[in-house]
Amino acid sequence: MQNQENKQNLNGAISVAPIKKQTKEPIRLSDHFTVKKLLRFTLPSIAMMIFTSIYGVVDGFFVSNFVGKTAFAAVNFIMPFLMILGAFGFMFGAGGSALVSKIMGQGDKEKANRQFSLIVYASLVLGVIIAVLGVIFLPAIASLLGAEGQMHSDCVLYGTIILIALPAYMMQMEFQSFFITAEKPTLGLIVTVAAGVTNMALDALLVAVFPFGLVGAAVATALSQLVGGVIPVIYFLRNNTSLLRLSKTKWDGNALLKVCVNGSSELMSNISMSLVGMLYNIQLLAYAGEDGIAAYGVLMYVSMIFIAVFIGYSVGTAPVVGYHYGAENHEELKELLKKSLAIIGVASLGMLGLSFALATPLSYLFVGYDEGLFALTQRGFYIYSFCFLFSGFAIYASGFFTALNDGVTSAIISFLRTLVFQIAAVMLLPLVWGIDGIWLSIVVAEVLAVLVGAAFLIGKRKHFKY
Repeated sequence: MQNQENKQNLNGAISVAPIKKQTKEPIRLSDHFTVKKLLRFTLPSIAMMIFTSIYGVVDGFFVSNFVGKTAFAAVNFIMPFLMILGAFGFMFGAGGSALVSKIMGQGDKEKANRQFSLIVYASLVLGVIIAVLGVIFLPAIASLLGAEGQMHSDCVLYGTIILIALPAYMMQMEFQSFFITAEKPTLGLIVTVAAGVTNMALDALLVAVFPFGLVGAAVATALSQLVGGVIPVIYFLRNNTSLLRLSKTKWDGNALLKVCVNGSSELMSNISMSLVGMLYNIQLLAYAGEDGIAAYGVLMYVSMIFIAVFIGYSVGTAPVVGYHYGAENHEELKELLKKSLAIIGVASLGMLGLSFALATPLSYLFVGYDEGLFALTQRGFYIYSFCFLFSGFAIYASGFFTALNDGVTSAIISFLRTLVFQIAAVMLLPLVWGIDGIWLSIVVAEVLAVLVGAAFLIGKRKHFKY
């Protein structure tokens, strides 16, 4: 029968079944993954992370061009603190999806749904608590970081509005991982795109058309986060065609502890990046004033989008790694690692070239109205761009161990990469090279993180049999 079908295809007859199989058959976690299938499966998660990163970029563009550089500096100054609070969504998403996908690989779907529901409910309650505490302590935090006068007022104003939507933002970050575990990455992408379009449209309306300034930018972001966080909750509460559904559950402290340990690297990574961002701002304020903070803000916006590609790929492959680890498919684990490293290598080279090509136009887009600020941003862009050669490997190494439910190793890599190495570099290198040393510090930190990640991947290959 197969030979007859092949002959018919060669003779030009239309064969519906093979076309349908190639274009519409869903990819399962249990599949064997080729490079092409890996890219197809992870593309929605990459796109999700990119659109999520675009929120801040759009805010920054409109605030910088329509409100002014003081407000723009204020947004960038307080954003690291806001990201620390939202990072718990990454922790529950990464750690939870690793645990749930492993249980699914072991064949216990009922338990997987119970644990999924417990994780979502617990993180929602935590999100409300964190948001309330954040609003209370926000003015003191802004003062502690060094904000004064109008910049302090702008920090508190923008931050308070964003914090109101923090529980929804945490849900959005969490479900980016769970949509993939549920074998619905495209649906996750649709939700994220809807949230992103909401943010862009409202930014244009509330900042550019109507003069609501910084308040308009904050409201636009908060409402877009509600879209991204509430829609997934509604979907998983209803009967659906995915592998997961929110239902009744029971308290399981050990499971939540396991989730927190598994996701600790993602939590540590986000908290560390935010703390380092604060330190960068302090250093830049000393070396270049508000212009330095504004220039750093532009680099962070672009960096968030580029790094989102690596994070999205890591998040997208994590449930696959977790499933095959739970099913003890060691050969598939080995192939997943090899193919992923090759994909990241090609992407890293592409990003370096793209960042060089975009350095001038993007710098002009954000701060072209100020000649001195434009020159500072452009130079920083060229130096900073070299970090994209290395960051993808370090991010994937950490995410790979999270997927293997080895949260401790993952956390060590993230802790060294995003905190220890960067703090040491940003404190020491400016003493030699001035402000250029600040831009260069991220490159040095990423190189050191790659070496650490490689050491763990080699050292643990026999233990995990990949």
